[in-house]
Amino acid sequence: MAFKRKEQLSIAKESFIEFFKSLMSAILVIGAIQTVAYQNFHIPSGSMKPNLLVGDFLFVSKFAYGYSHYSLPFSPPLFKGRILAQEPKRGDVVVFRPHFDTKTDFIKRLIGLPGDRIQMRDGILYINDKECPLEKVQEEFSDHLYINYFPANIEERVYDAEGVKIPQYIETLPNGVKHLIIKEKPFGAGRFDNTDVFIVPENHYFVMGDNRDGSDDSRNINRLGCVAQENLIGRAELIYFSTEAQWWEVWKWFTHLRYDRLLKFIR
Repeated sequence: MAFKRKEQLSIAKESFIEFFKSLMSAILVIGAIQTVAYQNFHIPSGSMKPNLLVGDFLFVSKFAYGYSHYSLPFSPPLFKGRILAQEPKRGDVVVFRPHFDTKTDFIKRLIGLPGDRIQMRDGILYINDKECPLEKVQEEFSDHLYINYFPANIEERVYDAEGVKIPQYIETLPNGVKHLIIKEKPFGAGRFDNTDVFIVPENHYFVMGDNRDGSDDSRNINRLGCVAQENLIGRAELIYFSTEAQWWEVWKWFTHLRYDRLLKFIR
């Protein structure tokens, strides 16, 4: 009987060791993927509405722009600059670390490249003194516009606090990239609707939220300003999960699931 009990303890010990090895292997694999390939990101605010919503979970490509020390777990300052650096494209949705909080990931749309002249005039974006045209999304034609420009990867109905639908516009950047923005306040009445000309420094980028009246971004030169190339984490590429529940309300995730946003590419 004592021998059998000893054998059972030995088997249990071996099983625990194997489980521990498997767990550590899984952690190492996930850590490697998070470091060199794709990072998980959760949308915490409405600054990128209507294209990204609170409760969206994203995959962010970390190899899209190369690697800085912010690509590493806990961001140890082992080196400066970027390894295998690649230039972002205007219109990319980028995740980055702001200079005033290098522990927190932010997400915005890249609008300005190094050397660009960026200005807001009455709520209209100008890049290198040329207007970026806006086309209002008319409700009666919204299905047609969504099929042509944004096939099934955005939520159509976005409302303000009073339940009024916020006007949406298709903005076209100089390289032909089209994306939706929302404008809650009248043009010219927003906090950052009229600005000085911003000249984007070398190795920096100008970023803005698609929710133009609900985003604190590079237009606030006294806070965020332009984002250094080194601070880029990667390019947001895929919404893999989306729920209307709070991120910590795990028990509500699936009952509040947004089925139409699952596995949708970001543009």
